[in-house]
This record gives sequence, structure tokens and C-alpha cells, in this order.
Amino acid sequence: MKNSILFLLVLLCGLAACNKAGDAIINPPVNKVDTLATAITADLILDANTDYVINGQVYVKNNASLTIPAGVTVSVVKEDDRSNKGVLVIAKGSKLFVNGTVDKPVVFTSAATTKAPGDWGAIIILGKAPINVPGKTDHVAGIAITADTEFGGDLSDDNSGSINYLRVEYAGGINPENEDEWALDKVSGFSLEGVGAGTKVDNVMVEHSNDDGFQFVGGTVNVTHLIAYNNGDDDFDFDHGYTGKLQFLISYRTQLNSAHALRANGMESYNDEVPTTNPPLTRPVISNMTIIGPQGGEASKTNLNQGVYIRKGTRFFMQNSVIAEYPQGALMLCPRTKPPVMTDAGSEFRYNLVHSDDPSRTFSYDNSSTVNGDPELKAFALNSVNNNKLFEALADLKLTNIYGANGPELSPMAGSDAATGSNFDGINFSTFFTQVPYRGAVGPENWAAASNWAVWK
Repeated sequence: MKNSILFLLVLLCGLAACNKAGDAIINPPVNKVDTLATAITADLILDANTDYVINGQVYVKNNASLTIPAGVTVSVVKEDDRSNKGVLVIAKGSKLFVNGTVDKPVVFTSAATTKAPGDWGAIIILGKAPINVPGKTDHVAGIAITADTEFGGDLSDDNSGSINYLRVEYAGGINPENEDEWALDKVSGFSLEGVGAGTKVDNVMVEHSNDDGFQFVGGTVNVTHLIAYNNGDDDFDFDHGYTGKLQFLISYRTQLNSAHALRANGMESYNDEVPTTNPPLTRPVISNMTIIGPQGGEASKTNLNQGVYIRKGTRFFMQNSVIAEYPQGALMLCPRTKPPVMTDAGSEFRYNLVHSDDPSRTFSYDNSSTVNGDPELKAFALNSVNNNKLFEALADLKLTNIYGANGPELSPMAGSDAATGSNFDGINFSTFFTQVPYRGAVGPENWAAASNWAVWK
């Protein structure tokens, strides 16, 4: 009997211990926290069980590599002074490896208790690929010039690392409130400058940036599966001779976060302020992009502008994409960018599905003094060679749930024009691209569904 009682007591103690262990599993201990050094000059692999803090400006240089395991969060200390905003800079010759997963992404965010767009600056990766600046090199716009802020060169296949399942939140704080619309934007969000085609970039989300989401400044890097969500200025910005390929991109807004944006576009392509004729001209090649503006028509012009704005001598190729719900139109060209489209001289806009708040402005023209609907461009875009299709009602696109409470579901429904009709003919789309039958960023399988990585809040 005594032995039985003793056994029962041991068993009860064991169960209590199990409950405590169970509690530990349900409420695991908080990760350790460490602060990154401002200069990383030797290869560094972060600890998967530690979260990290950036306080100020961190440079990975001296050909060192920084490797970040899945599940690590890097919090950047909020700084009000624009010149001292926190940034992570991967200098020329150095590499960044982000090894996130859909369930355990790597997250860069604000360290503030109440996070806000613009709390910090950007992740900036600098490479040795071509840019169109005389001398072939330049320095990052918006942070103090040093030897570690240079980018550009002549190495098209330069390798700056590999980035997979990364989310960047509340960046974009370096551009001033009254920025010069005609000058090159200062760094913001996720900025790839002179980055080469040897670099791998897949599954990156930038949300709640106060300025641009993704910036491609020169370089040749090819990318897939990017999401820009509720950023304050352009979601995708191309400058200074970028010539890479991009597929499966989402630009999505339910609001405009930043009052300082003069013309916020889903995608803007640009050369420079002059504009330059130096080679290479900026020339992104894009397939399967979905650009969605805020729900409902805009009663008056706001800081939101175009789904796609092509300016300053840019060339571009865009196919198999969906553009909708922007107040000033789906596609706007200017005197330097309309002729190459109309004469098939280095630019194409084909097999796209387009919509605007105002159907008369879906295709528009900017002559620097006025912006008007462009009947000539409209007729050209909708002809049997270019095969774009205009939708006057958003519902006619037949996407599953564009403004879902838990994030968009952009897959095409049965009978949607987006479910079929893609085209990958031509030399520009003969390599790199996955030839899918659908148009827009998302097919039957929703890679952008709400998850630990894709956070739509």
C-alpha cells in the first residue's frame, strides 16, 4: 500500500512536470537579443535562436558575407533624423544570404513599440553590374558618401548573395517630405543598386514603407515573387539603366500611407533627371504582374497616380499582367517614352488586362504641363498586334476576392480573361520566365496567400 501511494505521488509529480513542460512548449522562451556591429568585415552567420537589433547604419564590407537563418527578426531602432536612419548596407563584393521559409521568414522591422512607415531607411545591396552613369559607378542616394556606398561596374553576372522569404516593414524614412519629383529617389525599402544576375532574389515582401517599396538602380538582377503592400510612393521603381527580368509581382494598395508622395505609382520606370542617353537605358522586362489600387473611384485627384508610369527615355517590356483601380490610369507615357512604344523601337506593352477608375484615362499621356487620356495610345494598345484588353468594370476581371479582409485572393475565377491568354513569344521572354497559361501574378495556386511571410495587415 505504501509503495502504491508512493507510486501515485511520483506519478502526480510527473504529470505536474509534464504540464510545466507543456506550458513551456505553448509559451516558448523569448529569443535572445543581440545588436549587430556597425561594421561586419568577416563572414558572419547569425544565430537562429537570437533576434537582432540594428542601431544606426550597419555595413557588411571587405568581401564578407552575412547569413541570416530562417525565423530571425531584425529590429531597427527608430530614428527621427533622416540622415541617421537605420540601414543595412551590403557593400560591393560582399554578400547577403537570407534563408527564410514561408513558415519562418526573415523579418526586418521597426523596433518602435508603435511602428510607423519611415521609422528606418532600407536594406541596400550594392553590386558591380552596369549602370548608365558616366564612369560606370555611383554612390547611394540619401546616405553619407564613403567608399562603402559605391555601386556599379561592368560585371553583369555579379553575385551579391541569395535572398528568399524576406519581409521588410516600416522602412522608407530617408526621402524628405517635399521631395523633388524629378530627382532620383533616395534609398527606400528593399534597394538593389548595380546588383548582378548572379544574385538570387525570390519571395520578398515590402510593406508600409513611407516611400518606395522596391528600387532597382541599374544592374541586371532577375527576380521572382515580390509583393509591395501599402507603400507610400512607387511600389516598384526602376532607374539608372536597370535591365533585368521580373516575374510574379504584386503591387497592392488599400490606402496611400505617405502624404509626401507627389505621384505614387504601382510601377515607375525612369532613367535620370536629365534624362540620359547613356547606355544601358533602363529596360525592365516584366511578365505576370498584378497592380491593384485602392477600392472604389477617387472623387478627386489624390497623390495616387498611375498603375504604370514610363518616363525619362525608359524602354520597357510588359506582358501577361493585370492593372486596375488607379485614379489616373493604367499606363501613362511621356514625349520620350511614347515613340518607342508606338514604333516598336525597344518597348512593348502586350497581352495585358487593364482597368482604371476613369475609363477615358486608362491610357494617358503626360506632356509635362497636363495629363490627358490618349485615344491614339488606347487604339494602339488595343489593336490585334498588342492584344491588351480594357475593362470598364473591375468585377469583369473576375479575380476571386480582390479586397479580402485577410488579404487579396488574386487567382482568376472560372471564365476570367486572366485564367488564359498569356504569351511568351519573342526573344525578351525566351529565357528565365516560367511559361504559365494565366495572366497576372497569381494562378490557381495562391503563392501570396496570408501566411507567416505574406502578412496583409
